Amino acid sequence: MTDYQVSRSAVLPCDIGRVHALLDDFHQWPAWSPWEELDPDMSRTHSGAESGVGARYAWSGNKRAGAGTMEIIESRPDHVEVALEFLKPFKSRSTVSFDLATVADGTRLTWTHTGSVTGVMGLMLRFYSMEKAIAPDMEKGLAKLATMAAGPNPIA
Repeated sequence: MTDYQVSRSAVLPCDIGRVHALLDDFHQWPAWSPWEELDPDMSRTHSGAESGVGARYAWSGNKRAGAGTMEIIESRPDHVEVALEFLKPFKSRSTVSFDLATVADGTRLTWTHTGSVTGVMGLMLRFYSMEKAIAPDMEKGLAKLATMAAGPNPIA
């Protein structure tokens, strides 16, 4: 088993409530999540709560997008935590957390992926780190969130 943790931070030019609303509602994720672009024809299903704790999202797409589920398991004004389970191309479970703090220029958002992988993926990560695998995508997602936060209010 190989454990990993990858974090990235950025300051978004808006108040903490606006950032929280973008993270706490899976319906907003297609506009900023870098992984949504992997398959434009990916099927998406929302269930459970509309947003916040209990909101669930499932996807199934091409080989690059894979298939899996997410559920918001914790939501506070300064923190959103998501249980992430991949079903394809390999099985894994991880935790995704978003920590928010008010700063002079807006909101500091820290995005962290934490998990463990086993089997072939665990072996692969001994030669190719999760840092290299997902950090560039996380940085892309933070940049998209910053652009959304700077523009007209996306939450209707």
